[in-house]
Amino acid sequence: METAIRRLKREYIHLKKDPVPYITAEPLPSNILEWHFIMQGPENSPFEGGYYHGKLIFPEKYPFIPPKFYMVTPSGRLAINVSLCLTMSAHHPEEWDPSWTVSTLLEGFLSFILEENSSPSMGSQRTSAYEKQKLAVVSLDFNLKNNIVKELFPEIFDKMSAEVQRRKLEAENAAKENSGESSNPFSFLNIESFKVLACTIVFSSFLALLIINDVINNLM
Repeated sequence: METAIRRLKREYIHLKKDPVPYITAEPLPSNILEWHFIMQGPENSPFEGGYYHGKLIFPEKYPFIPPKFYMVTPSGRLAINVSLCLTMSAHHPEEWDPSWTVSTLLEGFLSFILEENSSPSMGSQRTSAYEKQKLAVVSLDFNLKNNIVKELFPEIFDKMSAEVQRRKLEAENAAKENSGESSNPFSFLNIESFKVLACTIVFSSFLALLIINDVINNLM
């Protein structure tokens, strides 16, 4: 176990100096064999806008035995709370390379979750891009209920919280605007159109008065 601890400490330092794109990882302060990570959905992918919490459980004989992967946040791509079958996971010890690091594992995970055409495996899911986008939207609220996310990733937690508040205010403002428009019979008009309509009404009223006055004069 001492070998695993020394190795993971070195890898943590390396990961801080050279982070994996879209992924932030931290070990539990009380147990360096349990790592948690947050993946931010890459741009132009079905996961864009989402944040996904996962974890790595390392064996005491690491790096000679591979770790287990778990997802905590629903993504529509990987099942939650089950040991995932990845090439670099405990499901394939025959393919494990002790030279692989935490960075290697996270890079492999990112590649796997973005690969839609991979063969079905334990824990993998197939859903539409629309379903993944819906889960991406609600992933922030889901993660904000998780104390581990709050403790290990305070900056990301605050970022998600701010985004949720922004979306809420945006929705409230849109609702107010729609409510105001529905109560105004002229809401479909812009200012210039309204001026033209007002002038037309005034002119029509003036013309009607002239006609009435002419009729009265003829009668007299």
